[in-house]
Amino acid sequence: MATSFWSPVELSIEIASVSAISVIILGLFFGKIMANRKFKGKVLVDTIFLLPLVLPPTVVGFLLIMFFGRNSPVGKLIEWIFNQPAMFTWWAAVIASTVVAFPLMYQSSRTGFEAVDEDIENAARVDGANEFSLFMFISIPLALKAIIAGAILSFARALGEFGATLMFAGNIPGKTQTIPTAIYVAIDSGNMELAWLWVTSMIAISFLMLICVHFIKS
Repeated sequence: MATSFWSPVELSIEIASVSAISVIILGLFFGKIMANRKFKGKVLVDTIFLLPLVLPPTVVGFLLIMFFGRNSPVGKLIEWIFNQPAMFTWWAAVIASTVVAFPLMYQSSRTGFEAVDEDIENAARVDGANEFSLFMFISIPLALKAIIAGAILSFARALGEFGATLMFAGNIPGKTQTIPTAIYVAIDSGNMELAWLWVTSMIAISFLMLICVHFIKS
């Protein structure tokens, strides 16, 4: 029981952690760009970034299969480089979690950067700060609350990802079976005791994360 319980938990935390790191880097980069620049098509780009937030997980999974599948150019390139397809691997679960969690981090970081006083950034430029130093030592610290909140929510979203992961990464025990997919299998097989343990753990983790976000924003 202990082994069957902890395997999906450990795997979910590993996948969500790697996904969160990827999402934080991408979210900060694109959030800063979209917060400070005006260009034609900005609304379209912003909509595309936020689209995974409202798309059904099965649609996201389908698009990932089309983009990273063995018959796609990207999928063939990955298979040629790594000598294995992207689908039904640990990294496939990371990719799926990253895609669905990215909008939360992007939206939060963009909002945080938009709230930064431009006069402070301009003063730093006048004092000789380059754009990288400005970003690291002015923009990020001033938007830190929003960034941390976005990171926590993104981790929680990655941890709970089900549909896209099931379609793109599968449900391989010890390899791609996360807590959500394990719950689905446990219920399907009638193992309600194990299902309740996983459900309770997910509720507890999600509750604690939302409490953290509340205190950070307050």
